[in-house]
Amino acid sequence: MTVAVVLLAVAVVTVFALMAAAVAVTLARLEGSTWPSALTRAALTFTTVITLAAAVTAALTPLLT
Repeated sequence: MTVAVVLLAVAVVTVFALMAAAVAVTLARLEGSTWPSALTRAALTFTTVITLAAAVTAALTPLLT
């Protein structure tokens, strides 16, 4: 059961990160950025969301064990 919960949490975080990256690309393109610049913003957004999820997980681990 624990493995299933972990896999589900990873899937949800990944989907959320992809959605945030898609929004970043859309906003960058609406602002008039070029495609390489927009994709750079999307990559940065994706990386930031994944890093934030890892930091929150690391902070909450001592409280849940």
